[in-house]
Amino acid sequence: MGHTATAQAGSGGLTATEHRLANGLRVVLSEDHLTPVAAVCLWYDVGSRHEVKGRTGLAHLFEHLMFQGSKQVKGNGHFELVQGAGGSLNGTTSFERTNYFETMPAHQLELALWLEADRMGSLLAALDDESMENQRDVVKNERRQRYDNVPYGTAFEKLTALVFPDGHPYHHTPIGSMADLDAATLEDAREFFRTYYAPNNAVLSVVGDIDPEQTLAWIEKYFGSIPAHDGKPAPRDGTLPDVIGEQLREVVVEDVPARALMAAYRLPADGTRACDAADIALTILGGGESSRLHNRLVRRDRTAVAAGFGLLRLAGAPSMGWLDVKTSAGVEVPDIEAAVDEELARFATEGPTAEEMERAQAQLEREWLDRLGTVAGRADELCRFAVLFGDPQLALTGVQRVLEVTADEVREVAAQQLRPDNRAVLVYEPTTADDGDRTDSDEEEGTDQ
Repeated sequence: MGHTATAQAGSGGLTATEHRLANGLRVVLSEDHLTPVAAVCLWYDVGSRHEVKGRTGLAHLFEHLMFQGSKQVKGNGHFELVQGAGGSLNGTTSFERTNYFETMPAHQLELALWLEADRMGSLLAALDDESMENQRDVVKNERRQRYDNVPYGTAFEKLTALVFPDGHPYHHTPIGSMADLDAATLEDAREFFRTYYAPNNAVLSVVGDIDPEQTLAWIEKYFGSIPAHDGKPAPRDGTLPDVIGEQLREVVVEDVPARALMAAYRLPADGTRACDAADIALTILGGGESSRLHNRLVRRDRTAVAAGFGLLRLAGAPSMGWLDVKTSAGVEVPDIEAAVDEELARFATEGPTAEEMERAQAQLEREWLDRLGTVAGRADELCRFAVLFGDPQLALTGVQRVLEVTADEVREVAAQQLRPDNRAVLVYEPTTADDGDRTDSDEEEGTDQ
């Protein structure tokens, strides 16, 4: 089934059509004949929020296993075939989904579709103890390189565990723990695949220089015979109060290059107008060198070498506002924290200026258009809105929604939620000299090849 492509108001002329196979696979197509390339994006509705205590990291581990061969593609063949055809590919895991994607020369689109269908339908034929142990070691090494052995590397993990209490589905990050990675068995992985890697738990988008009729025919040919699976448990409830109700705090003494103040605020869930307002607020406060916090801490006071404030959007739980300030040499964190609180309180009282609203909305509009302007970015956004919100068409009107937010809404969300009693705080104290370097964090786990 499908419907015709009709450009919606605010979509910039972009269109998408939706279809569904008999086995439940949702398909979204978007034609773009500007360049002779095509992007394939496959989102599975499974992430770290679906994991149970004692088996964290399984979603990310399985993302790696998906690149270890399938029934008709041995070993590293997926990478070899795509790259040999002039394409690029990867996969990532987050709290809420696992995705796989290829960007191909348009005439190689069929190859990408066949490869994705082969591992969706037959990965268990290639999943054995050898591949399990190989990728377990790869993921454990990734954890060491990105979390355990880099400055501030565990900050995101620590703050997430504070913002989302023990037992909450978002309490642990996608990387998982070393103990749980060691405990995962081959049968755990097989059962995980049977439960979540089914066509009725996935959305496939194809964007670019495509013939929709031919593309649908290939999708039906390669994916249509894969059986559905109805045993997926519903994700646990991720709702929480809007405000934590107290300031949660931890001091971390580590071998880091500079003192740092990091904090996570509980903010409205993705897909809401309030979340868009929060995005604008954080952009004004900490989104780049024209932001209030950068101007105050880095330029005026010179107490920090870097100051940023960004939004991690989450659909099944409150989003997180991520504050990251690295101090200048000799500056104490309480001085930084007092200045941050002063700026947030002033913003909550006065709200943004007209110039700040215009600049922030233009910045977010550019970011949206950058994503939708590439075939890979648009394919990913179509999948995101289909999986998380049930409607891929919402991806095409995201710019309009950001531009509709008012200054009063921005001030209101800041007053309600950018408060000291609604944050988890990490204070980093170095064990060695403070030289003011900077390191960033990321919530998404990928496959490096």
